[in-house]
Amino acid sequence: MMSSLLAYRPFIDPIDAHGWWFLLLLPMAFFVALAYKSVRVADLKDLWRNTLVMSAQITLAMIGLGFAFYLFVEYLLPIIVPRT
Repeated sequence: MMSSLLAYRPFIDPIDAHGWWFLLLLPMAFFVALAYKSVRVADLKDLWRNTLVMSAQITLAMIGLGFAFYLFVEYLLPIIVPRT
């Protein structure tokens, strides 16, 4: 265990997160929203509510964009550029 941690190079040998990479969207959206809202909010008593709302907006927007691109690639693109 210790030898594998000593040889870990984060940018050369990334963590194998291919099975659950989409779960990383939640903390990333939260921390981006927290950083943005901590600078932009007028009163700090509204910080956590605004952060959670923006986190939900980011997460839902990413899900919507993913679904829209899926529909584009799977259904609309074959109509525009048919295979030969």
